[in-house]
Amino acid sequence: MAFRTDLALEAYEALSAEKEYELIVEEEEINEFKLKKINVDQAASAFTGKKAGDYWTFEAPQLRTQNEEWVEKASTALSHVIRSFLQKQQISEEAPVLIAGLGNWQITPDALGPDVCRKVFVTNHLFEVEPKAVEGFRRTAALAPGVMGLTGMETAATLKGVIEQYKPGAVIIIDALAARSASRLHTTVQISSAGINPGAGVGNNRQEISSELFGVPVIAIGIPTVVDAASITHDALGYFEKTMKMKSKKQQPSSLLMTKPSIEELDKNEADPLEKSAYLGLIGELSDEEKQQLFTEILSPIGQNLIVTPKETDLYIKQASDMLASAIDHALHHPEETF
Repeated sequence: MAFRTDLALEAYEALSAEKEYELIVEEEEINEFKLKKINVDQAASAFTGKKAGDYWTFEAPQLRTQNEEWVEKASTALSHVIRSFLQKQQISEEAPVLIAGLGNWQITPDALGPDVCRKVFVTNHLFEVEPKAVEGFRRTAALAPGVMGLTGMETAATLKGVIEQYKPGAVIIIDALAARSASRLHTTVQISSAGINPGAGVGNNRQEISSELFGVPVIAIGIPTVVDAASITHDALGYFEKTMKMKSKKQQPSSLLMTKPSIEELDKNEADPLEKSAYLGLIGELSDEEKQQLFTEILSPIGQNLIVTPKETDLYIKQASDMLASAIDHALHHPEETF
């Protein structure tokens, strides 16, 4: 696979488009947001490179507006999605939960997990000292285990020791992810039953964190915060093709330069193979996977396949951690709530 992505949906869609694999995606509308569900079986795992399991993708492009009203709406809808996912994995409403925030709190795009851990409502200690204060609440604990560069230890080993002592009924892993498309940064939440390989999206694989290792269900929740330069180059050329296609439809092609078409409008103007060849020559004749491979091969040897994050990443990380912490709290402690 030429491109980097932690999102199973992206990997599944890309290979389905390139090699005509059957793509089965269940879609739901959750208020103004979309939820896409896929199940990666053993056969699909072989061609996507993603571990077998359930993957739910919550799409909220409105979050890029940084409007607090949208953040609140997304949090409410996401709490419903998390609650439904826990039920599908047959995790009891009374089961103690350990929330583990992976990542390096010293690097902003990687600080999502630790930030969520600072904000979630933990109750484990209160069950011992103030049991009446937590009547009706679930027993929860939170831990930000850091990264090997800070602790000198594998994150999986640190968590395994804590799990053996705490004995939770389930572990919720929070981590920042890498996406293939820049449009998914800070707009997509992936929930998975397949665990996680910390750092895999940026080529820094660590020991897998999974239910097989811990002996309890592991639910991984992540939001893409970075994308590599090869993917941005690929996206830019794709939008160039679509823009040229839109221009060719207009009586006055130059008028497009005075407008700001949305991504949705551009995506409706996919160029055909002959048009792509006319616009980009030999590059236009390549498949998406071949383009991605080409850009990776050009940029990586010269150290230019950089890992990129939006300039507003500090604001997005705060927004994302606020939203996730609130959604997790409501999903764990208020299972009777509806929206």
